Amino acid sequence: MADAREALDHLSPEAIDALELGVVQLDPQGRILLWNRAQAGLSGVAWADALGRNFFRDVAPETHRPEFHGRFLEGVRRGDLDEAFRFTLSGGPRPTHVAVRMFEARAPGRHWITVQPLSWPEPRGRGGAAHAVSRRALAEGDLDIDVCAREPIHIPGAVQPHAALLAFDAGTRRAVVCSANAADILGWGTEAFLGRPIEAVLPADLVSRIDAAAAAGRLSASVPLRCETAIGKDHVPFVALAHARGDRWIIELEPAPIRGEDFGAPSLSVLTQALTQIRGAPDLASSASRAAELIREVTAFERVIIYRFDRDWNGEAIAEARDSDAYDSLLGLRFPASDIPAQARALYVEAPSRFVMDRDYVPAPLIGDPEAGNAPLDLTFAAARSLSPIHLEYQRNLGVNGSMSASIVVDGRLWGLVIGHHRRPHYLAPDTRAAASSLSEALGMRIGKLTMTQRWHEQERRMGVETALLERMAGADDLAEALLGGRPTLLDLFDATGAAIVDGDTATVAGVTPPPEAVLELATWLTAAQPGRAAAYEQLSRDFPGAERYRAEASGLLAAFTADDRGRLLLWFKPEEVSTVAWGGDPNKVVLVEAGAAGVLPRRSFERWVEERRGASTPWPEWQAKVAARIAGAVEAVALRQNRRIAALKLQQDALVVALADKESLLAQKDLLTREIDHRVKNSLQIVGSFVQMQARLAKDPASREAFGETYGRVMSVARIHDALYRSEDVGDVDVGQAIESLCRDLAGMAGEGQTLEVKTAPGIRLPYQQALAFSLIATELVTNALKYAYAPEEPGAVEVDLRAQPDRNVCLTVSDHGRGLPDDWASGARQSGLGMKLIRAMLSQVDGEMRVENGPGARFVVCA
Repeated sequence: MADAREALDHLSPEAIDALELGVVQLDPQGRILLWNRAQAGLSGVAWADALGRNFFRDVAPETHRPEFHGRFLEGVRRGDLDEAFRFTLSGGPRPTHVAVRMFEARAPGRHWITVQPLSWPEPRGRGGAAHAVSRRALAEGDLDIDVCAREPIHIPGAVQPHAALLAFDAGTRRAVVCSANAADILGWGTEAFLGRPIEAVLPADLVSRIDAAAAAGRLSASVPLRCETAIGKDHVPFVALAHARGDRWIIELEPAPIRGEDFGAPSLSVLTQALTQIRGAPDLASSASRAAELIREVTAFERVIIYRFDRDWNGEAIAEARDSDAYDSLLGLRFPASDIPAQARALYVEAPSRFVMDRDYVPAPLIGDPEAGNAPLDLTFAAARSLSPIHLEYQRNLGVNGSMSASIVVDGRLWGLVIGHHRRPHYLAPDTRAAASSLSEALGMRIGKLTMTQRWHEQERRMGVETALLERMAGADDLAEALLGGRPTLLDLFDATGAAIVDGDTATVAGVTPPPEAVLELATWLTAAQPGRAAAYEQLSRDFPGAERYRAEASGLLAAFTADDRGRLLLWFKPEEVSTVAWGGDPNKVVLVEAGAAGVLPRRSFERWVEERRGASTPWPEWQAKVAARIAGAVEAVALRQNRRIAALKLQQDALVVALADKESLLAQKDLLTREIDHRVKNSLQIVGSFVQMQARLAKDPASREAFGETYGRVMSVARIHDALYRSEDVGDVDVGQAIESLCRDLAGMAGEGQTLEVKTAPGIRLPYQQALAFSLIATELVTNALKYAYAPEEPGAVEVDLRAQPDRNVCLTVSDHGRGLPDDWASGARQSGLGMKLIRAMLSQVDGEMRVENGPGARFVVCA
């Protein structure tokens, strides 16, 4: 190194310019002081354009990485710059593998870099970058332009060169795969790696962490092990990512910046503030816009966009932060689904983020141990996985070099992407990439919460409409009038402009709809064409050409059959919404074919292309089809109940006509009608109980859910007494044992994990209605309290209910447990002021009863009357 320094220090600028190896002289900040012809050829930058510019950031940005720029900075700080390594330059006319030397110049504040070409790969070009297809297919015209969607992007057989990849057999713990750049990054050749045990290859601290994670089942593909380690005699810092995929342990090793600030790594406080701002955004538009700005600040990309998918997987840029001098705006433009094909979208759900430091990188191929088989290595979860050449060509056409894309996942589904663009190579430190991924994940969580809140408000409003319709149907003789007359109606469920009910050959319509005869024609088509119970159509005339003549009223259709026999159908209509869609290029020209290069290429034009949409309505949210099916099922249930009621009343009418001549028969019919009243009261109370249960499930507050649960028990206690009256031979009294058994079955659902409710009642205990109702309500309160408080959460145990007739009194009810017993202050006034105890005392006074309480072990309540 000393000889080289002495030689360069004594050469004239003209002599240096004549050298065949590249030579650069820099000041401590990396600004170019001298630049020879050979280096200009390697970098593709003329001498006059290079002087005074920053070598690492402006002239050769692919070198702005820890293994190049980082070494320079540390050497300058130490005052003894002396480095030798290999690197691949990608910024010139072609990528070039080079040997690099860095050392101090004799003059203070000056530093030499020499670059010696080692190999000259084939020049880049569209033919080399595109996905190859056979010339025979081109010649025969048998080309499937959907080839992009079938590309196996999870097994590219290479990695990006900023990291080395090593794979070990999990059973033998021996190396079976390495990337070809391992020698450059780690200083090893494949002969020093393949077939060797993991302990002989990786640092001991890293091996122990991998072993611990594997033993604990935490070597997960979706959440890889991430840690820092040092490699080699110089203890060069690396970031290691390790995960298991099948029977392989895959380890990625990437040089880490010694000082994160050299490469723009954000501080913890900056990241925390950004996360807080995203989480606090009040709506979707502001959260997306703020996230784009914050992620651009953290990553320094020239453009960051928030990209949202529609239900057909077309994308739209809904927010953007950009350098206006670098890029034109993409805000509001749409992109066809083929730009991000299905297998790429699936990969985004599994592996949420992807970064490309340099679009023109030379992939580092994977080299396998011949003795380990030739199965391709699945790189789904590898952070440095090499990208599809079709995608890289797409980036070139879009004017993008460095890039990022991080998935926005909402409710387990890919909602959209955070996309970063840079015109030149753009290195992000591992901590910066992790921060960008965290901010993208925070945006997804915020969108999920906003979506859930919006859905909750929509469904809360809809629940009120649905409840009102159910109540109206329950007492209606005409279902069509109940659903389409008055307020609210079926129209109010989904903000539709028209609705119809088809019952056999009759169509009843409301609002703006096609004519009834056209509705019947549509129902006939749906009966044959719609396989499920409910379906939504946003462009009805595309599926049913006959709808073209009334698309102004019914371009959108939501349809639900009430039963499998398809005899009754509910329909909602939306009108045509004529709109214009601005695409980023013609969506019909998504792939180009170059016969000369035998390749399939992504489109090159992203000019604004406007399409007018006709014959389509606004979308139906996915949940609305489910609600429509549920409403349709409720309509069918009410219709069946009405038919049964009509038949029963007809039978009663016939029986009364026969019994008019017989007074005894008339009285019997009176009893029958009394039971029917009890039956209807019971049914009505059960409907109320169902509504209470529905509200309990929707309540977010635990106290509200508990209050609804207690109310449900009290309502059902009254319902069970009326059910017993209905079943009783004597309408004057009730089989109270049977009623309490049924009641306890209703309350058993409140029991915790491992808890049981055991009921023993003596047969034939009959009480008058008022006394039976009192016992039922008292049992409800005591059993409910025992299930809630007798045992600690998740503590197993039994609550026992016993009903017996006593010689001295009519009946005694005992509710007991073996739990933690009553608190010492249970008998105080505060403990006796609850609604439950007030209700028990009121019932005891009605039947002239008394209650005895025993405490320990457990609690025992005995009520006699």
